[in-house]
Amino acid sequence: MLLSTASAPAPKHLFAVYAPDRSAPGALERRLAVRERHLAGVDGLLARGLMKFGGALLAPGLVDAQGRKSMVGSVMFYEAETLEEVRAAVEADAYWTGDVWDKDKLVILPFVPAMHWPAA
Repeated sequence: MLLSTASAPAPKHLFAVYAPDRSAPGALERRLAVRERHLAGVDGLLARGLMKFGGALLAPGLVDAQGRKSMVGSVMFYEAETLEEVRAAVEADAYWTGDVWDKDKLVILPFVPAMHWPAA
């Protein structure tokens, strides 16, 4: 009988990320200025299977002078081996490096779905 020397892959866990936008003037303009770079990065995270899904949080009923809905942050769900892996992905995001998200208010928590997890 042959024994395998390969170790089993580390288990992956789900993480919820709440990243509120900074409330300083110009927040929406900063978000829009780096949005394409942010979305390109998200595409890579989705392709790797690290990010499962996410999106913008909107302020109910708030619309700016150009008719745009007021975005107040982001919520995302990741699947990773460690919280540190998720934090590294968040801190590499264009919304983090572009000062869109409020770095002092970022929340990353392990997440256990109460119902069937949606297929990607």
